[in-house]
Amino acid sequence: MTDNARARKLADRIQVVVAETLDRRIKDPRLGFVTITDARVTGDLREATVFYTVYGDDEERAASAAALESAKGVLRSEVGRQTGVRFTPSLAFVPDALPDNARTIEDLLDKARAKDAEVREVSTGAKYAGEADPYRKPEDEDDEAETPGSTDKNEGPASA
Repeated sequence: MTDNARARKLADRIQVVVAETLDRRIKDPRLGFVTITDARVTGDLREATVFYTVYGDDEERAASAAALESAKGVLRSEVGRQTGVRFTPSLAFVPDALPDNARTIEDLLDKARAKDAEVREVSTGAKYAGEADPYRKPEDEDDEAETPGSTDKNEGPASA
């Protein structure tokens, strides 16, 4: 059983090693503008998942994914050399969904802003359905107490 802190440290180190190796050693022309965003290691330190993003369109993303798969052996060797662990974890590259999620959130926020502007336009110049101040005032309660047919507390029953 491995300590989670050790797995996190190894994941952080793998992230740095993979990013530096991609920058310095891998010269594949298919490799686009790749950013290593995160790395996670299983509890037994046998498998590492490396998350990445690629700047560009779908073709560039697919080409970069193929380049990462072909460079997996070199990257794993470099991770093993620089980390010094007994068993070098196998690497799996997964495109990070963070940019897509951020884009979706931005689209939803734009829709909400447009709806707010629409409501603001409709409400401009609108009038209240009833009175401007629909709440009862204290003087209104006094007026109701003096209406005819009401009995005063100080008067007793009427005798004939």
